Amino acid sequence: MKNKSQDFSIIDKELTVDGSVSTKGRLVIKGVVKGTLVGENVVIAEEGAVYADTKVNNMTIGGIFEGEVRASNKLIILSTGNCSGKVVCKDFIVEVGGVLNARVSCIRAQDSKSKKGLFTSKKINSISSTTGDKK
Repeated sequence: MKNKSQDFSIIDKELTVDGSVSTKGRLVIKGVVKGTLVGENVVIAEEGAVYADTKVNNMTIGGIFEGEVRASNKLIILSTGNCSGKVVCKDFIVEVGGVLNARVSCIRAQDSKSKKGLFTSKKINSISSTTGDKK
């Protein structure tokens, strides 16, 4: 049996990456990423920001995301998260308080296993909203 990747990387506060980032395993972003991002499991921490075209398996947004994200599995926007741009994903969760201002396309489970399904979605919903009350 193959072990799941135990790789862990962090882009810490005070660090800005401008260009292409490609990673395996889990990537936690507390700094800023601009350009393109490819990875397995990406977490944008509350203090982090990503301005990029992104292809991932799973992404959790607790900070700022602007651009296009293509998640073959799950995209989660936490209560502290702010997502704008274009979203293509299989499963989609927005916690109360999370901000979503994006064009969202949800793909079917069997489509997420093929590249074609990830890039040509079947259903498009336009969403521009804030969920929950911010105090």
